[in-house]
Amino acid sequence: MTELRFVHLGFGADAVEYQQAWQEQRTVHAARFADEIPDTCLLLEHPAVYTAGRRTEDSERPLDGTPVIDVDRGGKITWHGPGQLVGYPILKLPRPVDVIAHVRRLEEALIRVCAELGLETTRVEGRSGVWVLGDPVETRPAVGGLSLDFDPRLTDEEFDPRLNGPEYAPSNAGQRREDRKLAAIGIRIAKGVTMHGFSFNCDPDNTWFDRIVPCGIRDAGVTSLSNELGRRVTVAEVIPLVEKHLREVLSADEPRPRAVEPATAAAE
Repeated sequence: MTELRFVHLGFGADAVEYQQAWQEQRTVHAARFADEIPDTCLLLEHPAVYTAGRRTEDSERPLDGTPVIDVDRGGKITWHGPGQLVGYPILKLPRPVDVIAHVRRLEEALIRVCAELGLETTRVEGRSGVWVLGDPVETRPAVGGLSLDFDPRLTDEEFDPRLNGPEYAPSNAGQRREDRKLAAIGIRIAKGVTMHGFSFNCDPDNTWFDRIVPCGIRDAGVTSLSNELGRRVTVAEVIPLVEKHLREVLSADEPRPRAVEPATAAAE
């Protein structure tokens, strides 16, 4: 990896509008592809905004018609806003590019940040991002006065938490002791250079997530560092930790494609 530099685009009262940051990403992406600059990570906050990746379904968007910006990253719909640290690492990867390896490195850096703050987090198979695991299903408190056997999420394939009261809201997953996402990751790789990146919930108003189906996931919720640690954890506190661990992870491990196992004869 080349030197990794960090650029602070704006936080708090200077939060950067999504479209403005998206254009800045394009500019930096072109410069990195041309080797005019080193690998660069843009760090910022956004004013409240919903963005939808390419796989977002209409049924996952806000029911009240709140505007959503459709973007060219992977993943589905999410929210960005005050109290959330957003990072756009714009890195040149070796070819052949391994997208999954890049996502795993971003996850690893954020998991290390959480550990330094005293919070245990992990990955969830088949679901990108950084997660706080819930309690075993059999020990979770009943939802809305219903026992687990009558939980509608178990039998209704079209269950929509937005229509079934606050007890099912994504922002209340911690109270239900369910799995909850702390950091989301959605990327795009063009010409071997990465775009987009991660959003890390420090101290946001997570009820914004209740208007959508976050990341298209209906059976889990969202959380923040503040919720999990029981104190206010600001974006300003987290920035230097994110810079430290991103630099460590990205500089220590040259991103190489996964080995391809040779084909073997089918078992008898």
